[in-house]
Amino acid sequence: MFDELEAVPGSSGKDEAFEMLRELERNTSDEIRRRRAHFRLAVKAGVVVQPGNASELLAFKVKGVTGDVSEGGCSVLVPIPLKVGDIYRLQFDRVALDLPLTFARCLRCRLIREDAFESGFAFFSAIHLPENAGCASASALVT
Repeated sequence: MFDELEAVPGSSGKDEAFEMLRELERNTSDEIRRRRAHFRLAVKAGVVVQPGNASELLAFKVKGVTGDVSEGGCSVLVPIPLKVGDIYRLQFDRVALDLPLTFARCLRCRLIREDAFESGFAFFSAIHLPENAGCASASALVT
């Protein structure tokens, strides 16, 4: 692989590969948290996730729970894996978290256990977190 990089004229090959590896090493959980654009609040609120495309709206509807929320996105725990890169509509429990219907792109989805997946979303437009967002209680999670 690295021999091919050296064959390209004007390419520093190994130096570029080394820099990419160093960048991957820096992508630790702590480093990612430091680089976030928005402050995140740990909020547990019910959320309904559906496809963002109107023609696919009835394809599925899954209930989940938020893990954290920021002006730019949120993490959601759901029982099925969501497709990374797809657009979803998120409808939050207005009693626990007073946010409007929001559209977001799924940035990641990871297996937590056999029936639980954590998905990270980026909102298409920044939201204003309500003042009581940090006070959302687990009692509002009853489905």
